[in-house]
Amino acid sequence: MGYWNQALELLPPDSRQHQIIVQKIKDLERQPRTGPATGPKRSWLTRSWGAVVALGLLVITKGKLLLAGLLKAPTLFSLLASLGVYWALWGWKFAAGLIATTYVHEMGHVAALVRYGIKAEAPMFVPGLGAFVRLRQHLPTAAQEARVGLAGPVWGLGAGLACYGVGRWLGSGSWLAIAQFTGFINLFNLIPFWQLDGGRAFRALSRSQRWIAVAIVLVTWYFRHEGMLALIGIVAAMQALAQGPPEEPDNGALALYAGLVVALGWLTSIPVPRF
Repeated sequence: MGYWNQALELLPPDSRQHQIIVQKIKDLERQPRTGPATGPKRSWLTRSWGAVVALGLLVITKGKLLLAGLLKAPTLFSLLASLGVYWALWGWKFAAGLIATTYVHEMGHVAALVRYGIKAEAPMFVPGLGAFVRLRQHLPTAAQEARVGLAGPVWGLGAGLACYGVGRWLGSGSWLAIAQFTGFINLFNLIPFWQLDGGRAFRALSRSQRWIAVAIVLVTWYFRHEGMLALIGIVAAMQALAQGPPEEPDNGALALYAGLVVALGWLTSIPVPRF
């Protein structure tokens, strides 16, 4: 599929050839994914959650990709500038942890883009406002846009869970605070609005799926009492009422979005002792 995406870059968006290739990509997305002949089928969702529950393996297998981003001068300099701002506000330990988990989140987007053969810049940090990845070409389908958008929170959740595990192991309030704040940042990105990750995910959901997402968000808010979940639920309901949702459902995007809402809702509510 990556080769088809690369071919789109060479064609005018309003040409018939461009439309034919976009339709070809959509047809490929509808086909069931199969694994090697000697192994079981593995979905993209399964591989993504494998990265969450086995972050150590992800770092080993994606270490080259993570390092490649840091070797880009704009990324490194903007990272150091953000580190200085956060250091002044919260001290170097919390600042370093926040920068690291934010970087992992953004590289999740990059990894998904690489998988689809889409060109993108390395992450750029904006001191005090987070970071972003700039695409060199548009994603051709809503399904790809949803998965690229949600890849960031998936990797961010993995980073947050790793910090939580270290915090519990060492009995460290600093690590637990980083885990909790990482969960909050990634949960914020699930707001289904504009260019946020949640907004990209919702573009692939049908109207009925959007209402299912609203219900899951509100149930999670009821049990976790996290104010950000209430905000997500309100915006999600507005999107469910809006005009123009796709008629064809995307069960994979819905399942991934719902799982992230529940997991990140839990992570933001973990107890953090004073440190």
